[in-house]
Amino acid sequence: MQSPSISLVISTYNWPEALLVSLKSVLAQSVLPVEILIADDGSGPATKAVIDDFKLMTTIPVTHFWQEDDGFRKTIVMNRAINAANGEHIIQIDGDIVLHPKFIADHRSEAMQGHYIKGSRSMLSAERTQTILKTQNPKINVFSSGVGSKINATRSPLFAPLFRGDQLKSNNLRGCNFSFWKQDFVDVNGYNNDLQGWGHEDIELAARLTNLGIKQRQLKMKAICFHLYHKINSRHNEDLNYKKYLAVIKDGTIKCKNGIKQL
Repeated sequence: MQSPSISLVISTYNWPEALLVSLKSVLAQSVLPVEILIADDGSGPATKAVIDDFKLMTTIPVTHFWQEDDGFRKTIVMNRAINAANGEHIIQIDGDIVLHPKFIADHRSEAMQGHYIKGSRSMLSAERTQTILKTQNPKINVFSSGVGSKINATRSPLFAPLFRGDQLKSNNLRGCNFSFWKQDFVDVNGYNNDLQGWGHEDIELAARLTNLGIKQRQLKMKAICFHLYHKINSRHNEDLNYKKYLAVIKDGTIKCKNGIKQL
């Protein structure tokens, strides 16, 4: 099978220093995406300035999708960005994620019809995060100080198949390291725009993919990424969002009523 074209979608909100490091780690990829789509949930002018400057560093098309800051409405801007994607396969990360140079190559090599990919992340300490932000140097590896979750930070294609799992599962997905076929995303009507406030929009989407019959391909020791440290965000609406996730499982819902097609 020919390797799919890749669109990289990055969500962000008011942390321009982290976003710039994340973008710089994209430039170090052994396989580049066909485009970078930045889904911005209402950041201020500093984020736009970072994106505008970054566009001058690369020939990769970069598109900035912005919406007014009116609370946590990530699902809406993510749907806008993914709707515009030209790639067959979407890789989704957050703007506080630093990528291993083989990150995109690993997602592309593991892409399989009938599956979405759940990757893992290595958590960085506050001290390591501050060093990275100060130097704006995205180079990091498992042996660097302040790198947690050592197995999640280790890339070993030889041993990765031992951890790979293909199963119908949704409750462990994290949107910071996630990829899927665009057509599958459209078939379930994308993210649920009714989920507002932090929490569970990713597993709710994964539950509908599961109901469609799309399996989760779990990866470890490939598609490595590092999560910059930050304080826990406000979790307003988390319980309500989780109840909606449980309802999707109970009812076998495939398409949400208010998603990508309702924009």
